[in-house]
Amino acid sequence: MQNIEVEIRSFLTEEQYNHFLEYFKQNSIFVNEDYQETYYFDGPQDLRIQKNNFYAKIWLKSGKIHDEQREETEIKFDKEDFGQAEKLFLNLGYKTQIKWFRTRNVFKWQDITVTIDYSKGYGYIIEFEKMSDEENKNKDLEYLKNKMAELQITQTPKEEFDTKYNYYKEHWEELTK
Repeated sequence: MQNIEVEIRSFLTEEQYNHFLEYFKQNSIFVNEDYQETYYFDGPQDLRIQKNNFYAKIWLKSGKIHDEQREETEIKFDKEDFGQAEKLFLNLGYKTQIKWFRTRNVFKWQDITVTIDYSKGYGYIIEFEKMSDEENKNKDLEYLKNKMAELQITQTPKEEFDTKYNYYKEHWEELTK
């Protein structure tokens, strides 16, 4: 069962963002462009809801944010019911910890999902992802690292993502005005 998300990412400058958007438009299969609003809830686990151009979802990720390998559980539903899902979690006692507003471009490059994102107040990011299983997750992680290096993209260290995430978490309301 491929329920382990293996992913690596890097911050980009605006110039790199534009360069890689063009590169992947020419050298891969364009899947879609999406606008996403994602709400993270407080609590002991990484619980989120999201609405995008196509549907809404509730999802739970194991491990810690920015881990390279995490089990993921998703439940998709009609995007018109997003407000009801938010109300449900708020009524259960969860508090909205953080909100994200992101434009995401998705590409299929060989056997990798590549996303090129701009998140309001946070920045530009490229991410390489592959769904895996317990047996192959480490091999798939090395594969993603090699593919990123092939494009001369330096993977941003987890600590840098954690620092920027923590800053955004404290200031997202001001950063997204």
